[in-house]
Amino acid sequence: MRRPEVVALLDQAELLPAIVFIFSRAGCEGAVQQCARARLHLTDDRERREIRAVLDEQLAGIGAEDEEVLGIASFRRAVLDGFAAHHAGMLPLLKTVVEQLFARGLIKVVFATETLALGINMPARSVVLEKLVKFNGVEHADLTPGEFTQLTGRAGRRGIDTEGHAVVVAGPRFDAPAVASLASKRTYPLRSAFRPTPNMAVNLLDRFDLARARETLETSFAQFQADRSVVGLARRARELEDTVTSYQEAVTCDRGDLLEYAQLQEAVSEREKTLAQARAAADRDRTRSVLGDLRRGEVIALPGGKRRGYAVVLDVDRAVLGGPQVDLLDTEGRRRSLRPGDVPSPPAVIDSLRLPRQDALGSGKVRKDTAAALRQRLAGQDDADRREVRRRTGRTPSTVATDEQLLGLREQLSAHPCGECPDLESHLRWVGRWRKSRAELEGVQRRIRGRTSSLARQFDLLTGLLIELGYLERVSTSSAVGIPDAVTDAGSAELRPTPTPELRPTASGLRLRRLFSDRDLLIAECLEHGAWSGLSAAGLAAVVSAAVHESRRDDRAPELIPEPAVGAALEASARVAARLQAAESRYGITPTSAPDPAISAIVHRWAQGLHLAAALEGNDLPPGDFVRHCRQVIDLLDQLTADPELGHIARESIRAVRRGLVAQEIDR
Repeated sequence: MRRPEVVALLDQAELLPAIVFIFSRAGCEGAVQQCARARLHLTDDRERREIRAVLDEQLAGIGAEDEEVLGIASFRRAVLDGFAAHHAGMLPLLKTVVEQLFARGLIKVVFATETLALGINMPARSVVLEKLVKFNGVEHADLTPGEFTQLTGRAGRRGIDTEGHAVVVAGPRFDAPAVASLASKRTYPLRSAFRPTPNMAVNLLDRFDLARARETLETSFAQFQADRSVVGLARRARELEDTVTSYQEAVTCDRGDLLEYAQLQEAVSEREKTLAQARAAADRDRTRSVLGDLRRGEVIALPGGKRRGYAVVLDVDRAVLGGPQVDLLDTEGRRRSLRPGDVPSPPAVIDSLRLPRQDALGSGKVRKDTAAALRQRLAGQDDADRREVRRRTGRTPSTVATDEQLLGLREQLSAHPCGECPDLESHLRWVGRWRKSRAELEGVQRRIRGRTSSLARQFDLLTGLLIELGYLERVSTSSAVGIPDAVTDAGSAELRPTPTPELRPTASGLRLRRLFSDRDLLIAECLEHGAWSGLSAAGLAAVVSAAVHESRRDDRAPELIPEPAVGAALEASARVAARLQAAESRYGITPTSAPDPAISAIVHRWAQGLHLAAALEGNDLPPGDFVRHCRQVIDLLDQLTADPELGHIARESIRAVRRGLVAQEIDR
């Protein structure tokens, strides 16, 4: 059924107001557009007057220049007709208006993502689920009973309704028993996400000695769950041991050693993989060389990957770590950066274009005009010529056909007696089962070893890293212990002070103790090495943006920021991140993600005083995401105000970011 039809049926059955859960932002906006096109009207004249009064009052602070980027006109029309969207990409102010009007019964239908089910007092008479499947960040998975209960728990308004209604829209492959199972289950598994972090480590060791800190982790709920799971793993290990033994007995061939034949096959595959990796490395080296030779104004064809297309070179920075880095302008007028790892093979120079001055390219109009000139220049190029240029700069030739080691392995494989066995395919299937079972057994055994006292071991690895980096130091404390070989005249053991090694935070560790972030250690390292020194207020906001941002997708190339100090700080932060990741890998710790400057340029423009539409120009970042990100930036900046070097500029940066719509959201 189409969404307007579903809403009409709910209206006929007197089941409004309703929340329709749609598990995507685009789906919520699309539902509002469908209802608008269907000319759905759920409000009367009196309700429209009340809604208009609320909108006029609440939205008065939005400037005319920002109304288009925020979609205020379409938002007002939909709300006046009694329906609206509610999702994290919306401006928080607009979400608040929707919540207020829905609570007053003026908005009849809200199309929302599942975030509405958490922490917002917004009950409805009915809750509608369009699907029982949602994307969890990795795959499309069925709703769990806990998620179903959380979503449908919004149905039924206290003091108004005697009951609430949960509606599931039937569609292809609708499974009524599955819905009944979801609705009837009342026990939900609880999984601890507790893990030791650098900030936690220095805080624990600032308050407790090492033994007490480890004991605290050992008695956590996370460790209890890990220890309890070992019982089931041990049972599974015994089952796999029996399976491996039975498969090994079946791995026989009367022609020869079947396992030897299988090992040769594996060696061939490994050598082919090694050659492919060497070829890819050669491609990267060639790409690095080609990028370094590019010149301003050259028009290039990008061979593939996420940067596929055509662009003109604006600048080449050959001093960048892991570079060179090429500043490009694509055919749509967007500035992009290109590094060797962004394309599978070198780009091809196909033409040249006269460019405006570098400082003039900061203007959006100049960039659009230059992109138009680029498109015009490309229109005069023959496609066959472009393909020929790209062919000549294609991938490094493969060495698979000439590699002596690979040829030798293939020769041994073809000469092996098992290769003539008529049942070879069946035998190899048994080898595959044996290998798979053996690998699973080894994995289960590793998990058993890893889960016993796992948090304390993680803590020990983490403290080792923090000692190496200078955030913790070993100190000796004296404790009175009995010395057996020193006996007094009375025959009792003499008590002598014996040094006991302990860990304490250093001055750097005390600074880390005040940093609360997913990248706390990276931020502390950037401060230690002066990576963020010498920045303006807007520049510091841009760099902090990179320190707190995590892209929802990986195809957003960062814009270049026309402030050299910011580029230098981001490069220094990337170098610090690379060193930190190498150190973390040595200790077996999950590496901290590198700074993500995908939207740093937007934050920089905003902190310079531009209005929202100008700050977001040329980007598809939703306004709600931007405001929420600004709150994260302000939170980290506030932590930096205690820093003796950055404190003053951090306070200026907070004032630069906390203004306009961002300040309205924080102050509400």
